[in-house]
Amino acid sequence: MRSRQIISVSMLGMGLFGTIGCNSGEQIRKVEQEVGDLKMEVFKLRKEMESTNKQTQVEHSAAAEARTLDRRFQADLQETLRQLQESTRILNNRLGETTVRTGRAGAAPGKNAQEPAPQAALSEDEKAFGAAILDYNRGNYAIASESLELFLKGNASSPRRPDALFFLGLSYYNQKTYDKAQRAFEQILKEHSSSTQFLPAKLKRAQCLLKLGLKPAAVKAFKEIADGFQGSPEARTAQQELADLGF
Repeated sequence: MRSRQIISVSMLGMGLFGTIGCNSGEQIRKVEQEVGDLKMEVFKLRKEMESTNKQTQVEHSAAAEARTLDRRFQADLQETLRQLQESTRILNNRLGETTVRTGRAGAAPGKNAQEPAPQAALSEDEKAFGAAILDYNRGNYAIASESLELFLKGNASSPRRPDALFFLGLSYYNQKTYDKAQRAFEQILKEHSSSTQFLPAKLKRAQCLLKLGLKPAAVKAFKEIADGFQGSPEARTAQQELADLGF
């Protein structure tokens, strides 16, 4: 009888331990599942945060690039307007001189009625110069550069040389031949320091240096313009170039 009681108690104990073990196993599995779910949520949240950060960086970068492009557009627009004003001035001067010579040619015969031979030759040179400027304004930069080279070779003492050199440099610049453009602008700086084209040539030379990858030299040149010619359009453009370069 006693042995039966012992067996019954033993079996009861095993049943209790089995129940406890079963419950513990289920709880562990539930906990593991909950931990796995939490890890998945954390992973999703981390991905969302990374995606949001990347999107924010892209938006900031796009905004900064847009501001830079806007500043660059304004600077380029000012330079283009200045070039157009300069070419218009040159053409108007040429037209005025042609009108004066035409008036003299149609005057009554007299001591000064006829133009001397050198003046007639100069008239042909003026036509060639004006044609080159027209080609430049039309965007025919290769033709304009060839015409201006010929003009410079045949008119070593012409008062148009600073203008011809400047538009020659611009023609090469627009053809992305920055080394030739740089030489044309430097020639103005060396030979025509009192010309109205001196400061514009100084700015374009600095931009050529930048295009050629000579950043330290370009930065130095921009700073010389910004510091030495404050208030001028060229100084403002130089300041913008420096800002775009991080200076």
